[in-house]
Amino acid sequence: MFVLIHGAWHGAWCWQTVADLLRAEGHQVFTPTLAGLGERSHLLSFDITLETHIADIVDIFTTERLDDVVLCAHSYGGWPTSGALEHIHRRVRALVFLDAHLPQDGQRGYDTSNHPEKIDEALALGQPGTDHPHASEFVSAENSAWVNDLLTKQPVGVALQPIRLTGCREAIKKKLYIRTTKYVSNRFNQCRDDARTTGWQVLETPSMHDMMIDEPKLLANILTTLAVAPLAA
Repeated sequence: MFVLIHGAWHGAWCWQTVADLLRAEGHQVFTPTLAGLGERSHLLSFDITLETHIADIVDIFTTERLDDVVLCAHSYGGWPTSGALEHIHRRVRALVFLDAHLPQDGQRGYDTSNHPEKIDEALALGQPGTDHPHASEFVSAENSAWVNDLLTKQPVGVALQPIRLTGCREAIKKKLYIRTTKYVSNRFNQCRDDARTTGWQVLETPSMHDMMIDEPKLLANILTTLAVAPLAA
């Protein structure tokens, strides 16, 4: 069973091919869209905070009675996923962070954002969401046009609330951090290094940031392998 959490400016749509591949193998797959994004972009408001997105993840575990889950978070998704694990870590079989933020207790998204200027601009203009960069920054040229068309504003409030963590994320024994080496980012290099020193297995792959779009078969294979086999000690 898999739960796949998207990143900033994205929605459940970015996981469609990976989810189809996993379902074809007989797995249950859930791809929630976080409030204010994707097909829920009409809900965008200043009321959406990091806690809102944490609740989105916790609620799907609760309402669907999910257990023994492989939980995969992409990019910004590492923030609400880390917060949600404070409530659901006992239901998670394995944790995968795909070029995902690895926040520490007390940090805010603003403090580690790859685009803090977009947050500043939105706040200065009184806008509840930040504009997205062009998709060509993080996905292949082949896919950049249609991906760019589907990107929506990122709720600005999610970057302003400090996260509260007590170690539940690290308590999960099976953890994999995937770093896509074609996407240049000092931030995610640091997250990779932090993961390596805190008990995560690290996998580097020559992919762009949106690996789930550019290389869905490879990612699906990694996820299914992780679901059935223990990580190396």
